[in-house]
Amino acid sequence: MLFSSIVFLFYFFPAVLLLYYICSFSRRLQNVVLLLASLVFYAWGDFGFLGTMVISIIVNYILGLLVGKFRERKFAPKFIVFVTCAYNLGMLFVFKYLGFVVKNINQVGGHKLTIPSIALPIGISYFTFKSISYVVDVYRNKVEAEKNPLNIGLYIAFFPEVISGPISRYVKVGEQIKNREHSWQKFSVGCCRFLTGLGKKVIISNSVAVIADKVFTMSSNGSVPVTLAWLGSIAYTLQIFFDFSGYSDMVIGLGLMFGFKIDENFDYPYISKSITEFWRRWHISLSSWFRDYIYIPLGGSRVDNKDKLIRNLFIVWVSTGVWHGAEWTFIMWGFLNFVFIALEKVFSFDDLKIHPVIKHIYALFVINLGWVLFRSTNLIQAGKYVSSMFGLAGNSFWSNYTFMFIKENAIIFIAGIILSMPIAKKVNKLVFEKAPGYKILNGIYPIAVLGLFFICISYLIKGTYNPFIYLKF
Repeated sequence: MLFSSIVFLFYFFPAVLLLYYICSFSRRLQNVVLLLASLVFYAWGDFGFLGTMVISIIVNYILGLLVGKFRERKFAPKFIVFVTCAYNLGMLFVFKYLGFVVKNINQVGGHKLTIPSIALPIGISYFTFKSISYVVDVYRNKVEAEKNPLNIGLYIAFFPEVISGPISRYVKVGEQIKNREHSWQKFSVGCCRFLTGLGKKVIISNSVAVIADKVFTMSSNGSVPVTLAWLGSIAYTLQIFFDFSGYSDMVIGLGLMFGFKIDENFDYPYISKSITEFWRRWHISLSSWFRDYIYIPLGGSRVDNKDKLIRNLFIVWVSTGVWHGAEWTFIMWGFLNFVFIALEKVFSFDDLKIHPVIKHIYALFVINLGWVLFRSTNLIQAGKYVSSMFGLAGNSFWSNYTFMFIKENAIIFIAGIILSMPIAKKVNKLVFEKAPGYKILNGIYPIAVLGLFFICISYLIKGTYNPFIYLKF
């Protein structure tokens, strides 16, 4: 069930919201409502996945209690953390990577092992990382072991986050589960934030997705003209940002409507002037998870030589690529990020006297190439696509398709470019806080947001293309 679907917007969410506020006399009962709603939401796609989720909640709840109980022992806590990682990562491996590993063993060794066909539970990469962080934080004494299994269940399965994050920490969410405040201001901000995210997803992301998918499909069947290849890559660069940041906006909005403050997951990543900066702004919860649970424990940047720094970066960024999917394109995408981040660290890129505009162009160029790898189904298609981008496939420069796509979607591209920068944020602040008559403009704002909602619904009713990239992770 996607947030950008009629079923969610007009049936599931209103029913849950109504029941939740009917139970406002009891915080525990509200949490039960949210947990049951989360389990229904998770089971909606495939009821068989529900067992995996419930077992994960029970196992990690018990492991957290055990770490808390034996925290003062010498070896027991470390062993329990090891079991936690082995269970969660083992489950992730079986569901997500086993088939990929067996396929590659067959290809390399000439074996004929049966490749298992295992359905991938939605959001498994997210809730396994949340589970690991909870138990590890109990071990690090950052949070007390939760004795109420319903609270752990709500933390792991909370339906706004369960499909595609962000990867929240129990140290920030635990207290909110028990003691959170509701207000009309919080609720109204949540509604506006949700509808803003819905607009990003339905109007911008879905529109450019048509172009990206068309061009990448054409490329898989043969080379495409240079301008069309670049247009397709730019379309995908916009698609993935508005797809995922739009989802994150909807998550934050839903959280506020239920009284939760969920951390930001994006901070205008396309204004970055380096790949290092990009990853401080893109998918913040994932990059911070790898930083806190892998990079820093390995020594981080505070190591005695650059070899260890390179090693730490290599482990983190290849792991980031692997986390995103069981395909060599994701691994090479992670490796690409590693190479440029390592070079930036070694040569102190931020301190180099290079014009900011040139740094920005460099960052966007590398990011765009990375998204081509990310979008391609295999390395062969990625190679063909990149060759087309640089005219190395004997392809022409211009295509009538390029002109047609630009002509028909110029407004969408312009809106996408503007909204991917903090221009709109600054204009919004200027208009609604400092401009003369700003109180009148503030009164118009809800009408504008409501209009955005009706536009989104018209798109959905027409049955427009509505993919969701990060659902598969």
